[in-house]
Amino acid sequence: MIRSGEEYLDSIRDGREVWVSGQRVDDVTTHPALGPVIRTRAELYDLAQEEAKQAGTDAVLSHVHPDSGEPETILFKRPLEKTDWYAKWRANDMISAEVGGLFSRLGDDNVGELWSLLDERPKIEPLEKTFTDNIERHLRRVEREDIFHVSGNTDPKGDRSKRPQDQDPDMLLRVVRETDNGIVVRGAKYETASAYANQAFIKPTISNWGDAKLSPYAAGFIVDMNAKGLKHICRSLNAESPDPRDYPMSSRLDEIEALLIFDDVEVPWENVFFYDNTEAATIVRSSLHRYAAFSMLLRLVTNAELLIGVAYLNAEQTGLQRQQAVQEKLSQLVAYRESIRAHLIASIESAEPSAGGLMTPQQSILFSGRYLAVKQLPEMMHIARELSGGQICLTPDAASFAAPELAPYLEKYYRLSGRWTPANRRRLLAYAKDLLNSGYAGHKLTFQLFSQAPPFAHLASIFHSFDFTPATDLTIRSAGIDEG
Repeated sequence: MIRSGEEYLDSIRDGREVWVSGQRVDDVTTHPALGPVIRTRAELYDLAQEEAKQAGTDAVLSHVHPDSGEPETILFKRPLEKTDWYAKWRANDMISAEVGGLFSRLGDDNVGELWSLLDERPKIEPLEKTFTDNIERHLRRVEREDIFHVSGNTDPKGDRSKRPQDQDPDMLLRVVRETDNGIVVRGAKYETASAYANQAFIKPTISNWGDAKLSPYAAGFIVDMNAKGLKHICRSLNAESPDPRDYPMSSRLDEIEALLIFDDVEVPWENVFFYDNTEAATIVRSSLHRYAAFSMLLRLVTNAELLIGVAYLNAEQTGLQRQQAVQEKLSQLVAYRESIRAHLIASIESAEPSAGGLMTPQQSILFSGRYLAVKQLPEMMHIARELSGGQICLTPDAASFAAPELAPYLEKYYRLSGRWTPANRRRLLAYAKDLLNSGYAGHKLTFQLFSQAPPFAHLASIFHSFDFTPATDLTIRSAGIDEG
């Protein structure tokens, strides 16, 4: 069933080894850096559970599983119909409204990788050293127990001009030996939210295996975040204990990445999907974002909505929205947002059943939307900065507005109208600054550029998913080409 917030908090008080700023963390749920985002996640668990208890037909965050009759999160519901994708979209919108921003990692994107495994099971099953029965079992466990499931994808890699074997072999995660209980792995992965997730799907990043059939780097498995020998070394913080009044998103929604160190971590056989098999690794890598890209686009359309909101309100408060030049820039933001929505809708409406019985968004449309949304994001953020004006980097902080000696001056210079009181203007400017100019904003921009793959890989996904036959057939007929 859907967990409560307290049940989620209890599940990550499990003795995991987490490090922040060189210090071992005793309890991740109360740590100054990790606690705020963890508590926000806990609130979402409570919200979903409360909605599920009401058992209404208008539920947004939950659904009743047809076999168990129990409520489960809509985010993890297998997409069997086109309507399931729209339901996930509605849930994403509700979550963003509740938290006042957006989460990049809700678990649905990473569960999508397990859906891809389910589709590819017939191809993987005949190969050696594969354990495909574990796919369905793990997927059902995530659905049933409402597990916060993430994924580990990127390795440190080291010198990319060299093969892993020609440098420190631990630069890419690898299997070092087998035991009676499972496999033992060593190396490292980067992962968002690992310090406060329950488990991760770890998979290889090498895409060109050459003619190799076996490789210790070709492994995919589930690892629990409190596994013995697993260390979470968190990245530096975007801000030290930011004031929520000045940093409304940074203070609650800063999703902390970590370098996961696998110091001879034993992975039980029941958690292994495949290992020492480059063919299986290639199949998994090629299909990894088949569903996960949809969740990424949902986050990007929410971000586009916020860019429009802060830009329009900042122009409106001073009457600049009436100027043609301003309207043109606002229209660019609108066109960006609508293009993302159009790709999402088109990918749903053109969806087709997969080999695993799931409804798969049309791939070339989905990947084209991802590429355009990511490629244009820096430009759109800059347009929003222009329309927000210099005040997002010049306005005094909340403490200044509250100081008795300074309040009369700020009251005079920041009051515009009944709606745009000094307090409201400060709140809008603080939100815009956090969305566009803060360390959090810069971090999220870089994250979106590389969270699934770099832009060149997005283009490769488009190429490999697009059917060129209709275009070439039309050209051949139109040009009168004799095919002999």
